[in-house]
Amino acid sequence: MSVSKDKIKIEGLTGDAAIAHALRQADLDVLSAYPITPQTIIVEDYQKFAADGEVNAAVIPVESEHSAMSACVGASAVGARVATASASAGLALMWEILYCAASMRMPIVFTVANRALSAPINIHNDHSDGMGMRDSGFIQLYCQSSQEAYDTTLMAFKLAEHHDVLLPVMVGIDGFIVSHNVERVEMLPDDAAKKFVGVRTPVQPLDPKNPITMGPLALTDYYFEFKEQQDRAMQQVIKVYKEVEAEFEKLTGRKYGIFETYKTNDADIIFLAMSSMGGTAKVVADVLREKGEKVGVIRLKMFRPFPTKELAKAIGNAKAVAVFEKAMSFGAATNPLALEVKTALYGTKSRPIIANFVVGLGGRDVPPMTFVEGFEKTKEYLKKGEAPLYETLGVRK
Repeated sequence: MSVSKDKIKIEGLTGDAAIAHALRQADLDVLSAYPITPQTIIVEDYQKFAADGEVNAAVIPVESEHSAMSACVGASAVGARVATASASAGLALMWEILYCAASMRMPIVFTVANRALSAPINIHNDHSDGMGMRDSGFIQLYCQSSQEAYDTTLMAFKLAEHHDVLLPVMVGIDGFIVSHNVERVEMLPDDAAKKFVGVRTPVQPLDPKNPITMGPLALTDYYFEFKEQQDRAMQQVIKVYKEVEAEFEKLTGRKYGIFETYKTNDADIIFLAMSSMGGTAKVVADVLREKGEKVGVIRLKMFRPFPTKELAKAIGNAKAVAVFEKAMSFGAATNPLALEVKTALYGTKSRPIIANFVVGLGGRDVPPMTFVEGFEKTKEYLKKGEAPLYETLGVRK
């Protein structure tokens, strides 16, 4: 049942602030984090809620991001609802514990203001931090707007804590572009949000009265079986996400899907991008359509698990896919997003040409003309019948 409009609270919020409100409404038990730009506002705002008595969570300041995720794992192990936040080098410092959290099946929600990695030091947006953790076992969801960041954070708890999943979830927003940009956000009443998220029911929490060991040594005898269980859980994520979002849509009227399609039904060329670039891509597609070009857009939301079959079906009979991504995989055949897209389309009957464009590293602007340039190059590759493995756009020559 949807919430009546008169109960909806509308505010101008940054992406960070929107996430902080979602965490407030999610009825956390523990939030442990260490400050790093451009994530810091998430935790600062949440600490204000705690100081004002609006939340009952234990807010744990720690000496590093490694410790932040470690505290989250410990709290989650005893059955608490737990969240943290980070970005860039902070996320990288969590590296060891990311794998622990996922392998121990801890349903932690991890909000990330995606930011470039050093060196040289850069505080602006790209997706190298998120791509660096792509094989850690975290579910990864990338958002385009403050509204989507708020909505996705609430949904992330239901997804992570579902007993068919029990995996941590990363909710990503573009640093500064979304994290610090003020947008109109519709927020649920506190009671409605709390009811939607529900109460965590842990499967086998740590209990001093009935002690067990978690995360012990597992050598050749059982390690492989742990990984098999993780993989099987990951295979359930798309189904459970669709169920969670269907419930959220009934409540709010909003849905995003595992990816968003825009004018793709008859498209010859499809732009494929993630996060805030999706909005720019749609504007460019509209202009190109006015000029008679059959262009569509797929804005990918779920990167892990990668929606292989669903994406191949959505691309359909398009002649080419132009992949725009904000990360590089140095020494690889191509880059992270394009690698996934090529794999997804490898077995299709009408295999389209894949053009891979690396853009926006270190926060370099990705204006509409970047997409136009990529479109023109993709048209050339269609005529030639092949495309380079990848190329960069927007780099000074």
